[in-house]
Amino acid sequence: MNFIKRVLSTVTGIFVFLAICFISLIVLGVLFGGSSDEVVKVKPNSVLKLTLDFPVRDYAGRTEFAEYSFLNEDKKNGLFNIIDAIDYAATDDKIKGISIENHFINAGISQTKALRNALLKFKASGKFIVSYSDIYTQKDYYLSSVADTVYLNPVGIFEFKGLSTERLYFKDFQEKTGFKMEVVRLGKYKSAVEPFLENEMSDNNREQISAYLNSLWNEIKHDISSSRGIPMDRLNTIADSLLARNPSLAKASNLIDKIGYHDEYINGIKYAIGVDLNDDLESITIKDYAEHTATKLLANYSKNKIAVIYAEGDIIYGEGDKNTVGQGTMNRSLKEAREDDRIKAIVLRVNSPGGSALASELIWREIELTKKVKPVIVSMGNYAASGGYYIACNADRIIAEPTTITGSIGVFGMLPNGKELADNMGINAEQVVTNKNAVTYSFFEPLNDEQRAFIKEGVFDVYELFTTRVADGRSMTQDAVKAIAQGRVWTGTDALANGLVDELGGLDLALQYAAEASGIEDYNIKEFPVFEKDLDKMLEELGIIKTKETILKEELGTDTYNMLKKVKAISQKKGIQLLFPFGTEIK
Repeated sequence: MNFIKRVLSTVTGIFVFLAICFISLIVLGVLFGGSSDEVVKVKPNSVLKLTLDFPVRDYAGRTEFAEYSFLNEDKKNGLFNIIDAIDYAATDDKIKGISIENHFINAGISQTKALRNALLKFKASGKFIVSYSDIYTQKDYYLSSVADTVYLNPVGIFEFKGLSTERLYFKDFQEKTGFKMEVVRLGKYKSAVEPFLENEMSDNNREQISAYLNSLWNEIKHDISSSRGIPMDRLNTIADSLLARNPSLAKASNLIDKIGYHDEYINGIKYAIGVDLNDDLESITIKDYAEHTATKLLANYSKNKIAVIYAEGDIIYGEGDKNTVGQGTMNRSLKEAREDDRIKAIVLRVNSPGGSALASELIWREIELTKKVKPVIVSMGNYAASGGYYIACNADRIIAEPTTITGSIGVFGMLPNGKELADNMGINAEQVVTNKNAVTYSFFEPLNDEQRAFIKEGVFDVYELFTTRVADGRSMTQDAVKAIAQGRVWTGTDALANGLVDELGGLDLALQYAAEASGIEDYNIKEFPVFEKDLDKMLEELGIIKTKETILKEELGTDTYNMLKKVKAISQKKGIQLLFPFGTEIK
């Protein structure tokens, strides 16, 4: 009897707990999921505070939770929400200027350039832009160099030294551990797998990395030179000799204007807009102002729409999510936009280093079907390389930023092999088969010549198809494509010269071409894709549980966790890959 009572009390407790959770979700949904005409109030005589202390994504993402629509999310802190907010601020009488206060901006170079261009446009309104930092990284300074006045803390750090990147090579590591990667590749510049084949960087890889780093550096120098009035040669000298390594040298080099503390910086802004030094400075964060702006822009209704479909992250075979591009979400988005009569044209925003060849081909096919019905214009972000270029190559027009990393038209196949590792640990694998090629691959056996030949055949077929797709999409011969392919990486500037893109510019230019191609003048933007809500993540955000990713990050540290993620990502890649070199970080 006592046992039954305990069971019943436990079951009752569970139901009560679930009921409380459900009611809590409803209350939270009512409190935070609702909308109002004016969520954010902007006070008169305010300064827009541009602090990008969060990961900047092209698309903040729209998430829907099927069972509980009140928990749906439609964030407005994506790159283009921020740009819209900066544009709107130029005509907002309540906004007197912009204050840039960044430490370690978490955005790619092309995203930073797009923000910089928006700030230049804002300056044309006659309003001021000022900047302050304790630490200026090169990317932070690249953005802040548009400011009328640049402040640096008296004991602050200033970085201006040119660009670099570092690659790790694992050939000896593989030999010592017995854990190896079986690699087949096509393209002498396809360096994503080079670290598993060599102990040092090949001449071809060094050539392409040097080329795109110098192209990016020239673009950055050109923009800083225009804003600061410093000749590009002088900027190189400053970088070579580290002539801005401390606040006094940075000021002497004319890279900054004032050395001062944050309170002095704030007092300077107060003086500029006529606020008494004893009064508080009214300000609004870019996140809040972007929410405010989005509400205002929604009021500008038009029956015509242009779909902006974001392809952001590695390309995987499957559904895809906020961090990956899968043919599931992409093709549904393309189909919905194609069949919606209110949508007159489509802009595909690509910010991807590539990935699965199969998924890339499936997305390519959906784009091919779509452009027979409506114009499809591509806008390239930080990356549109390898598989990212594959899904862009058949668009009606391709727009890239000068700093976009694109091309990388090459193919590789890679399989992990632990034969020697297993032998060293005393593990032996035995197979029983009915047919000669029943075992196409085993982690515990090296590839034989016949298996390698089959994989190489598949890689060759994909390369031929890839170069054919590019040739057809760009109206080039396949031989002409192969001459600039071989896995070679190009910046947007170089890609324009060799015919891989049509024009340099941002999303605004792509939208302009989409409107022209569809014959419309006024339109609203409809963004895709829509993602399903992840329950574990939602509960974590509510503080109810922690996901395994959060626990691992807390236990291992962020750097170790990120390295673990990269190793896991490599092991999970299935099939033939069209991928930009993993782990390439420009510093």
